[in-house]
Amino acid sequence: MDTKEILKKVRKIEIKTRRLSDHIFSGEYHSSFKGRGMTFSEVRQYQYGDDVRAIDWNVTARYNEPFVKVFEEERELTMMLMVDVSGSEFFGTTLQFKRDTITEIAATLAFSAIQNNDKVGLLLFSDEAELFIPPKKGKSHVLRIIRELIEFQPKSTKTSINGALKFLSSVMKKKAIVFVLSDFMDDHYEHTLKIVGRKHDVTGIRVFDKHDVEMPNVGLVPMLDAETGKTMLVNTASKSVRNGYAEHYLKSVDYFEKSFNHSGAGTISSRIDESYVKKLLGYFKQKGTR
Repeated sequence: MDTKEILKKVRKIEIKTRRLSDHIFSGEYHSSFKGRGMTFSEVRQYQYGDDVRAIDWNVTARYNEPFVKVFEEERELTMMLMVDVSGSEFFGTTLQFKRDTITEIAATLAFSAIQNNDKVGLLLFSDEAELFIPPKKGKSHVLRIIRELIEFQPKSTKTSINGALKFLSSVMKKKAIVFVLSDFMDDHYEHTLKIVGRKHDVTGIRVFDKHDVEMPNVGLVPMLDAETGKTMLVNTASKSVRNGYAEHYLKSVDYFEKSFNHSGAGTISSRIDESYVKKLLGYFKQKGTR
Protein backbone atom coordinates (compact mmCIF):
# COMPACT_ATOMS: atom_id res chain seq x y z
CA MET A 1 0.00 0.00 0.00
CA ASP A 2 1.18 3.54 -0.71
CA THR A 3 0.91 6.33 1.88
CA LYS A 4 -2.49 7.52 0.60
CA GLU A 5 -3.98 4.02 0.88
CA ILE A 6 -2.53 3.54 4.36
CA LEU A 7 -3.93 6.85 5.61
CA LYS A 8 -7.33 5.98 4.12
CA LYS A 9 -7.30 2.62 5.94
CA VAL A 10 -6.16 4.25 9.20
CA ARG A 11 -9.07 6.71 8.91
CA LYS A 12 -11.55 3.91 8.21
CA ILE A 13 -10.40 1.93 11.26
CA GLU A 14 -10.41 5.11 13.39
CA ILE A 15 -14.03 5.91 12.49
CA LYS A 16 -15.22 2.37 13.20
CA THR A 17 -13.30 1.73 16.42
CA ARG A 18 -13.51 5.26 17.85
CA ARG A 19 -17.30 5.07 17.76
CA LEU A 20 -17.20 1.77 19.63
CA SER A 21 -14.80 3.02 22.27
CA ASP A 22 -16.61 6.36 22.73
CA HIS A 23 -20.12 4.97 23.12
CA ILE A 24 -19.66 1.42 24.34
CA PHE A 25 -16.32 0.55 25.84
CA SER A 26 -14.99 3.59 27.68
CA GLY A 27 -17.36 3.22 30.65
CA GLU A 28 -16.89 -0.54 30.88
CA TYR A 29 -13.13 -0.15 30.51
CA HIS A 30 -13.04 2.41 33.33
CA SER A 31 -14.92 0.15 35.75
CA SER A 32 -12.95 -2.97 34.74
CA PHE A 33 -9.45 -1.72 35.44
CA LYS A 34 -8.68 -0.12 38.76
CA GLY A 35 -6.20 2.67 39.43
CA ARG A 36 -2.89 2.18 41.23
CA GLY A 37 -4.27 3.19 44.62
CA MET A 38 -5.67 6.15 46.52
CA THR A 39 -4.05 9.57 46.45
CA PHE A 40 -4.72 12.63 48.64
CA SER A 41 -7.09 15.15 47.02
CA GLU A 42 -8.18 17.80 49.59
CA VAL A 43 -9.50 18.45 53.10
CA ARG A 44 -13.08 19.40 53.88
CA GLN A 45 -15.18 19.95 56.96
CA TYR A 46 -16.26 16.85 58.85
CA GLN A 47 -19.79 15.66 58.03
CA TYR A 48 -21.98 13.27 60.01
CA GLY A 49 -21.10 9.71 59.03
CA ASP A 50 -17.50 10.42 57.97
CA ASP A 51 -14.86 7.95 59.13
CA VAL A 52 -13.14 9.46 62.18
CA ARG A 53 -9.88 7.84 61.00
CA ALA A 54 -9.86 10.32 58.10
CA ILE A 55 -9.72 13.37 60.42
CA ASP A 56 -6.78 15.68 59.68
CA TRP A 57 -5.74 16.63 63.20
CA ASN A 58 -3.36 19.42 62.13
CA VAL A 59 -6.07 21.28 60.14
CA THR A 60 -8.65 20.50 62.86
CA ALA A 61 -6.41 22.10 65.52
CA ARG A 62 -5.74 25.14 63.31
CA TYR A 63 -9.44 25.94 62.69
CA ASN A 64 -10.78 24.53 65.95
CA GLU A 65 -13.34 22.37 64.12
CA PRO A 66 -13.02 18.91 62.58
CA PHE A 67 -11.73 18.48 59.00
CA VAL A 68 -11.23 15.20 57.13
CA LYS A 69 -8.81 14.19 54.39
CA VAL A 70 -10.41 13.29 51.05
CA PHE A 71 -8.74 10.68 48.87
CA GLU A 72 -9.50 9.71 45.28
CA GLU A 73 -8.49 6.83 43.09
CA GLU A 74 -5.23 7.41 41.23
CA ARG A 75 -6.79 6.68 37.84
CA GLU A 76 -3.99 7.04 35.34
CA LEU A 77 -3.04 3.65 33.95
CA THR A 78 -0.77 2.28 31.26
CA MET A 79 -2.01 -0.12 28.59
CA MET A 80 0.38 -2.30 26.59
CA LEU A 81 -0.83 -3.96 23.40
CA MET A 82 1.25 -7.03 22.55
CA VAL A 83 0.40 -8.00 18.97
CA ASP A 84 1.50 -11.16 17.15
CA VAL A 85 2.63 -10.29 13.60
CA SER A 86 3.90 -13.77 12.65
CA GLY A 87 2.95 -15.50 9.41
CA SER A 88 -0.10 -17.35 10.74
CA GLU A 89 -1.90 -14.03 11.34
CA PHE A 90 -2.07 -13.53 7.55
CA PHE A 91 -4.75 -16.20 7.25
CA GLY A 92 -8.48 -15.92 6.87
CA THR A 93 -11.21 -17.66 4.89
CA THR A 94 -13.91 -15.00 5.35
CA LEU A 95 -13.81 -11.30 4.48
CA GLN A 96 -10.57 -10.53 6.32
CA PHE A 97 -7.38 -11.96 7.82
CA LYS A 98 -6.84 -12.61 11.51
CA ARG A 99 -4.45 -9.66 11.52
CA ASP A 100 -7.24 -7.32 10.33
CA THR A 101 -9.49 -8.33 13.24
CA ILE A 102 -6.58 -8.01 15.68
CA THR A 103 -5.91 -4.48 14.37
CA GLU A 104 -9.55 -3.47 14.95
CA ILE A 105 -9.59 -4.91 18.48
CA ALA A 106 -6.28 -3.24 19.35
CA ALA A 107 -7.53 0.12 18.01
CA THR A 108 -10.76 -0.15 20.02
CA LEU A 109 -8.80 -0.86 23.21
CA ALA A 110 -6.38 1.98 22.52
CA PHE A 111 -9.16 4.54 22.01
CA SER A 112 -10.90 3.28 25.18
CA ALA A 113 -7.66 3.90 27.10
CA ILE A 114 -7.13 7.47 25.86
CA GLN A 115 -10.80 8.24 26.61
CA ASN A 116 -9.81 7.59 30.22
CA ASN A 117 -6.60 9.65 29.89
CA ASP A 118 -4.42 6.53 30.10
CA LYS A 119 -1.18 5.84 28.24
CA VAL A 120 -0.97 3.25 25.45
CA GLY A 121 2.09 1.41 24.15
CA LEU A 122 2.64 -1.22 21.45
CA LEU A 123 4.84 -4.30 21.11
CA LEU A 124 4.77 -6.11 17.77
CA PHE A 125 6.34 -9.55 17.98
CA SER A 126 7.11 -12.66 15.93
CA ASP A 127 9.79 -14.94 17.39
CA GLU A 128 11.53 -11.68 18.36
CA ALA A 129 10.48 -8.21 19.45
CA GLU A 130 9.89 -6.56 16.07
CA LEU A 131 8.79 -3.08 17.21
CA PHE A 132 8.33 -1.40 20.58
CA ILE A 133 6.51 1.93 20.92
CA PRO A 134 6.69 3.26 24.52
CA PRO A 135 3.39 4.20 26.18
CA LYS A 136 2.11 7.74 25.60
CA LYS A 137 -1.18 9.63 25.67
CA GLY A 138 -3.17 11.27 22.90
CA LYS A 139 -5.03 10.65 19.69
CA SER A 140 -2.05 11.23 17.39
CA HIS A 141 -0.14 8.55 19.28
CA VAL A 142 -2.99 6.06 18.86
CA LEU A 143 -3.18 6.84 15.13
CA ARG A 144 0.54 6.05 14.87
CA ILE A 145 -0.11 2.70 16.59
CA ILE A 146 -2.92 1.91 14.13
CA ARG A 147 -0.69 2.80 11.21
CA GLU A 148 2.03 0.43 12.45
CA LEU A 149 -0.55 -2.33 12.91
CA ILE A 150 -1.64 -1.89 9.28
CA GLU A 151 1.64 -1.45 7.43
CA PHE A 152 4.36 -3.08 9.54
CA GLN A 153 6.29 -5.83 7.75
CA PRO A 154 7.92 -8.27 10.20
CA LYS A 155 11.42 -9.62 9.66
CA SER A 156 10.38 -13.10 10.82
CA THR A 157 7.32 -15.27 10.14
CA LYS A 158 7.70 -17.43 13.27
CA THR A 159 6.16 -17.00 16.74
CA SER A 160 7.51 -16.88 20.29
CA ILE A 161 5.03 -15.66 22.88
CA ASN A 162 7.54 -16.62 25.56
CA GLY A 163 10.17 -14.31 24.05
CA ALA A 164 7.67 -11.45 23.72
CA LEU A 165 6.66 -11.77 27.39
CA LYS A 166 10.32 -11.73 28.46
CA PHE A 167 10.90 -8.58 26.42
CA LEU A 168 7.85 -6.95 28.02
CA SER A 169 9.22 -7.72 31.50
CA SER A 170 12.52 -6.07 30.60
CA VAL A 171 10.96 -2.79 29.37
CA MET A 172 7.87 -2.38 31.59
CA LYS A 173 8.92 -1.90 35.21
CA LYS A 174 5.64 -0.41 36.46
CA LYS A 175 2.30 -2.20 36.52
CA ALA A 176 0.38 -2.12 33.22
CA ILE A 177 -2.80 -3.48 31.66
CA VAL A 178 -1.46 -5.95 29.09
CA PHE A 179 -3.45 -7.36 26.17
CA VAL A 180 -1.76 -10.15 24.21
CA LEU A 181 -3.43 -10.49 20.78
CA SER A 182 -2.58 -13.64 18.83
CA ASP A 183 -3.95 -16.92 17.49
CA PHE A 184 -1.79 -18.55 20.20
CA MET A 185 -0.54 -21.34 17.96
CA ASP A 186 2.48 -21.65 20.22
CA ASP A 187 3.51 -23.18 23.54
CA HIS A 188 6.26 -23.09 26.22
CA TYR A 189 5.17 -19.71 27.58
CA GLU A 190 3.27 -20.60 30.77
CA HIS A 191 6.22 -20.09 33.17
CA THR A 192 7.04 -16.61 31.83
CA LEU A 193 3.33 -15.72 31.75
CA LYS A 194 3.07 -16.50 35.48
CA ILE A 195 5.98 -14.12 36.20
CA VAL A 196 4.47 -11.35 34.06
CA GLY A 197 1.03 -11.95 35.62
CA ARG A 198 2.37 -11.25 39.12
CA LYS A 199 3.16 -7.65 38.17
CA HIS A 200 0.75 -6.81 35.33
CA ASP A 201 -2.98 -7.23 34.66
CA VAL A 202 -2.83 -9.61 31.67
CA THR A 203 -5.52 -10.66 29.17
CA GLY A 204 -5.00 -13.00 26.22
CA ILE A 205 -7.21 -12.30 23.21
CA ARG A 206 -7.23 -15.32 20.89
CA VAL A 207 -8.36 -14.51 17.36
CA PHE A 208 -8.99 -17.47 15.06
CA ASP A 209 -10.52 -18.55 11.75
CA LYS A 210 -13.13 -21.30 11.40
CA HIS A 211 -10.68 -23.35 9.32
CA ASP A 212 -8.05 -23.11 12.07
CA VAL A 213 -10.44 -25.37 13.95
CA GLU A 214 -11.45 -27.78 11.20
CA MET A 215 -9.73 -28.58 7.91
CA PRO A 216 -12.23 -28.64 5.00
CA ASN A 217 -12.44 -31.72 2.78
CA VAL A 218 -11.28 -30.36 -0.61
CA GLY A 219 -9.11 -33.25 -1.81
CA LEU A 220 -5.37 -33.13 -2.48
CA VAL A 221 -4.12 -29.54 -2.15
CA PRO A 222 -0.74 -27.78 -1.79
CA MET A 223 -0.55 -25.98 1.58
CA LEU A 224 1.90 -23.30 2.61
CA ASP A 225 3.03 -23.11 6.23
CA ALA A 226 3.12 -19.32 6.71
CA GLU A 227 5.57 -19.60 9.60
CA THR A 228 8.15 -21.95 8.03
CA GLY A 229 7.62 -21.03 4.37
CA LYS A 230 7.38 -24.71 3.38
CA THR A 231 4.77 -26.02 0.94
CA MET A 232 3.48 -29.57 1.09
CA LEU A 233 0.76 -31.63 -0.57
CA VAL A 234 -1.99 -32.49 1.91
CA ASN A 235 -4.75 -35.02 1.33
CA THR A 236 -7.65 -33.23 3.01
CA ALA A 237 -10.00 -36.06 1.98
CA SER A 238 -8.24 -38.29 4.54
CA LYS A 239 -10.18 -38.46 7.79
CA SER A 240 -7.03 -39.26 9.77
CA VAL A 241 -5.29 -36.18 8.33
CA ARG A 242 -8.23 -33.94 9.27
CA ASN A 243 -8.48 -35.50 12.73
CA GLY A 244 -4.74 -35.06 13.29
CA TYR A 245 -4.99 -31.42 12.25
CA ALA A 246 -7.93 -30.80 14.61
CA GLU A 247 -6.17 -32.58 17.48
CA HIS A 248 -3.02 -30.47 17.04
CA TYR A 249 -5.08 -27.28 16.97
CA LEU A 250 -7.15 -28.19 20.04
CA LYS A 251 -3.94 -28.86 21.99
CA SER A 252 -2.78 -25.29 21.37
CA VAL A 253 -6.19 -23.93 22.47
CA ASP A 254 -6.12 -26.08 25.63
CA TYR A 255 -2.59 -24.90 26.42
CA PHE A 256 -3.63 -21.26 25.94
CA GLU A 257 -6.64 -21.55 28.27
CA LYS A 258 -4.84 -23.52 30.99
CA SER A 259 -1.72 -21.31 30.90
CA PHE A 260 -3.69 -18.09 31.28
CA ASN A 261 -6.01 -19.51 33.94
CA HIS A 262 -3.10 -20.90 35.98
CA SER A 263 -1.40 -17.49 35.74
CA GLY A 264 -4.45 -15.59 37.01
CA ALA A 265 -4.83 -13.88 33.61
CA GLY A 266 -8.03 -13.35 31.65
CA THR A 267 -8.94 -14.83 28.27
CA ILE A 268 -11.14 -13.86 25.32
CA SER A 269 -11.60 -16.00 22.21
CA SER A 270 -13.16 -14.52 19.08
CA ARG A 271 -13.60 -16.05 15.63
CA ILE A 272 -13.03 -13.52 12.84
CA ASP A 273 -16.55 -13.95 11.47
CA GLU A 274 -18.07 -13.32 14.93
CA SER A 275 -18.65 -10.00 16.74
CA TYR A 276 -15.62 -9.18 18.87
CA VAL A 277 -17.72 -6.31 20.31
CA LYS A 278 -19.91 -8.73 22.28
CA LYS A 279 -16.86 -10.68 23.46
CA LEU A 280 -15.07 -7.58 24.75
CA LEU A 281 -18.16 -6.12 26.40
CA GLY A 282 -18.96 -9.40 28.14
CA TYR A 283 -15.39 -9.67 29.38
CA PHE A 284 -15.26 -6.08 30.67
CA LYS A 285 -18.60 -6.42 32.47
CA GLN A 286 -17.53 -9.66 34.12
CA LYS A 287 -14.18 -8.17 35.14
CA GLY A 288 -15.83 -5.04 36.53
CA THR A 289 -17.97 -7.10 38.94
CA ARG A 290 -15.04 -8.95 40.50
